[in-house]
Amino acid sequence: MRVPSTQALRALESFSRHGTVWQAADEMNLTRSAISHQLRMLERDLDFRLFDRVGTRIELTAQGRAYAADIRQALLAISGSATRNAGRGIAGALTVSCAPGFASGWLCSKIGRFAATFPDVALSIVTPRRLGDVVNPDVDIFITFGTGDLPEMKVEHLLDVVSTPVCSPAMVNRLGGMPDPIDVLRLGLLHLTDAEDWSVWFRLVGIPERMAQSGVTFSDMHLVYSAALAGQGIAMGDIVLCEEALIEGRLVRPFEPVVRLARAYHLAVPDTRRDNPVVDAFSAWVRAERGQSPTLSPV
Repeated sequence: MRVPSTQALRALESFSRHGTVWQAADEMNLTRSAISHQLRMLERDLDFRLFDRVGTRIELTAQGRAYAADIRQALLAISGSATRNAGRGIAGALTVSCAPGFASGWLCSKIGRFAATFPDVALSIVTPRRLGDVVNPDVDIFITFGTGDLPEMKVEHLLDVVSTPVCSPAMVNRLGGMPDPIDVLRLGLLHLTDAEDWSVWFRLVGIPERMAQSGVTFSDMHLVYSAALAGQGIAMGDIVLCEEALIEGRLVRPFEPVVRLARAYHLAVPDTRRDNPVVDAFSAWVRAERGQSPTLSPV
């Protein structure tokens, strides 16, 4: 068996996370035809079938998914080795201000990898008093939520906020499955502050928006997720921040439609902190971790 090219393996790994050729092409800055060619050549070089053809689409077989998972771990090992060696000699103190929801739902579950890669960096994570606050003079880098319009800062888009209904598997089982979006009303809506997210989703799926006003409203997203995990209703969940609970099966996505907010998470570095090796190392690490977040499909 021929040894597959690294480019083909990267194409497979990207396709396995996104599920579409065009998203893999966008991530790798290649054309769709180039990605399709890489995947065809990879399947030809292997002794098993990677893909099933479903109409005009392709989907990974069970063997394909297992192989892609192994490739992801191999690529992470290669990348991690390069990062660890590049990180030797990088030392100093670093203070990161991070939006609370992003910190608890994404950053905190991964930060140990940064500490292991850069053991000589004294890292502090703080949360702002107000969401979107980027004025703390003691902070070296901000992970903030908003439009990204931040004067006197180098701003980089990090992650979009993509929301969709999420609930505990027990809630879906209780109904014997959820064949229609209107069934969310039978579970009880969980809101953060107001009914805006649910109203937008209802409009998207053709349910009268006035029906989104029912349910329980919370002042904090952690409370919303806690109620959803406890089977107290169904919430509009940020797919990225719910990633761990979705992967572990503690939460499920019953429906395909998603709401993409105009605001997003951004990485912002004050002009006074530019060209700081520790800041650069953390920024590069966040980008690498972002690239490994899988796209989670509905159940």
